[in-house]
Amino acid sequence: MGRTLNLGILAHVDAGKTSLTERLLHAAGVIDEIGSVDEGSTQTDSLELERQRGITIKSAVVSFEIDDVTGNLIDTPGHPDFIAEVERVLNVLDGAVLVISAVEGVQSQTLVLMRTLQRLRIPTLLFVNKIDRGGAEYQRTLDAIAARLTPAIVAMGLVSDAGTRGADFTPFGADDEAFTARLLDLLAEQDEALLAAYVDDEASVSYRRLRRRLAAKSRQGAVHPVFFGSAITGAGVEALMHGIRDLLPAAEGDAEGVPSGSVFKVERGSAGEKVAYVRMFIGTLRIRERVAFEGRDDHRITAISVFERGATTPRTSVVAGQIGKVWGLGDVRIGDRLGVSRVASDAHFFPPPTLETAIIPVDASTKGALHVALTQLAEQDPLINLRQDDVRQELFLSLYGEVQKEVIQATLATDFGLEVEFRGTTTIHIERLTGTGEAGEILRARTHTNVTGDSSPTSSNRFPATLGLRVGPAPAGSGIELRLDVDVRVVPLYIYKTVDVFTDQMTAYVRETLREGLFGWRVPDCIVTVTNCGYRAPGTTAGDFRKLTPLVLMGALKEAGTVVCEPVHRFRIEVPVDTFGALLPMLTQLRAVPGTPSTEASATIIEGDIPAAHVHALQQQLPGLTRGEGVLEATFDHYEPVRGAPPTRSRTDLNPLDRKEYLLHVLRRV
Repeated sequence: MGRTLNLGILAHVDAGKTSLTERLLHAAGVIDEIGSVDEGSTQTDSLELERQRGITIKSAVVSFEIDDVTGNLIDTPGHPDFIAEVERVLNVLDGAVLVISAVEGVQSQTLVLMRTLQRLRIPTLLFVNKIDRGGAEYQRTLDAIAARLTPAIVAMGLVSDAGTRGADFTPFGADDEAFTARLLDLLAEQDEALLAAYVDDEASVSYRRLRRRLAAKSRQGAVHPVFFGSAITGAGVEALMHGIRDLLPAAEGDAEGVPSGSVFKVERGSAGEKVAYVRMFIGTLRIRERVAFEGRDDHRITAISVFERGATTPRTSVVAGQIGKVWGLGDVRIGDRLGVSRVASDAHFFPPPTLETAIIPVDASTKGALHVALTQLAEQDPLINLRQDDVRQELFLSLYGEVQKEVIQATLATDFGLEVEFRGTTTIHIERLTGTGEAGEILRARTHTNVTGDSSPTSSNRFPATLGLRVGPAPAGSGIELRLDVDVRVVPLYIYKTVDVFTDQMTAYVRETLREGLFGWRVPDCIVTVTNCGYRAPGTTAGDFRKLTPLVLMGALKEAGTVVCEPVHRFRIEVPVDTFGALLPMLTQLRAVPGTPSTEASATIIEGDIPAAHVHALQQQLPGLTRGEGVLEATFDHYEPVRGAPPTRSRTDLNPLDRKEYLLHVLRRV
């Protein structure tokens, strides 16, 4: 049996990754004719909206073969508004090809993607595309890659006639002394044994040995071979295919082991049923088996198909290393894990969306249908974070940018027949803890007849449960962690069965509560400790702990205190030297904090930080100040405390900060 490789194709928008995917499929014999992005005829851009706009919106999987290697090629969006699609794919990759334009060079999204691939240690080949386009440069692009992405690169060949239709790529061989020397220098920096062997006996380090070490280091993600070519003409594509075969690692996993897999995509079938894309790491899934993801009720698998030679083929099973489409998992969600997967389901490699908008149906009578439609879209993209303001009867979505908003609007019109409008776009802030706080509710024997409860210290807990929580800050990016500091004998095991289930459920209650902090913004990083717990058997239910958690946790949060923080982007601007003076006043006006400028040739380069709320204004004003020659790169970098009065966001969580109001709503629902 041959090897399987799950391969991601990633790039900045318009670098040519979908065209490269078409060329690879054609070279592998999967398709007879190469589709065109401009004409909307590509294999992986199957959505009508993708064909109309000429961009990839959803990740797509297609299989091809290179000798004994079966590759599941995953084409991902390049536009930053759809970075969530890329994030989900990263969970299931064995290797990647990062596409870079030989004309535009290293761009903002290229930087973001490469840093993430390196952080996750995903083995990556670099393919410099568009060598046939005017302005394409070989050495300049290599220098930019080494300076801005990673110095651990090696060019695998030479480009001739760059910038012309006849541009070609010739791979280096054993007789290319400069290549061999560069390869030796690069590998010796990371391999002391190789360096020692070369010092002892130069002749002992053969070209074949260097190629073996290059393959080993590439498969570890420590070295990144660079190929050049053109997806349009096919130049360099054969060399890239050999690189994919020889320099990237095949999938590993025991097909007989305990099943472990990850869901990275969910779509709806022709009958409206859910279809899950599952990457299997270990074991085998079979038709008619019952499986449970994330500890929820199990479901029987009703159908399976796997990817083979450009199509999906019905099969009775999907095994370790493969990607399968699975039917029958009714409540499956993106990020769900079967068994112990390589990546936690709530792990995020890119920053969350920083924009939010209210979405309103043009026809008020379709509000219910809109909610159903958005719920289905949230299944496919959980980061849109659909939330409803019950007081104002409005729906809100989180977004990465205006293009994503336009795509959602078009999707609702095309797929659901719903016309919608958006009411402004605002910046999403977060709240960070400024201290440590603790609160609790004690189960008491007596009860009050007052339905709304009493906010005085002597009031009784309205729920038959005891819960104490302590909340404290955690490092940025660490997430929400729940800890137990109670005797396991006070945990209601007759409800939760095991301490682990209690911990998992309490974690879910806590995370749901912390979606809205003291000012209405999400609290992303903290440690919550259960300091007290109690129950009355058999009267106490899981619902009592679920409803009590917001009251107790908000009490602890008030004692700890929070500060509202705004998202800040890191920017890089390249402008003609004579326009730099006009740029500085604008940066000051937009609250940007520029660093010391530098000059390269006839351009001035300045880097710095700018609040995310002002990036759009910078994009709009830059062309007018630089004769249209200014180039801006801006990516999310960090959060900073807001200056002045903290902005607030309307609550949608029954307001546990107001005990009387919260109990009124909760107890009336009961």
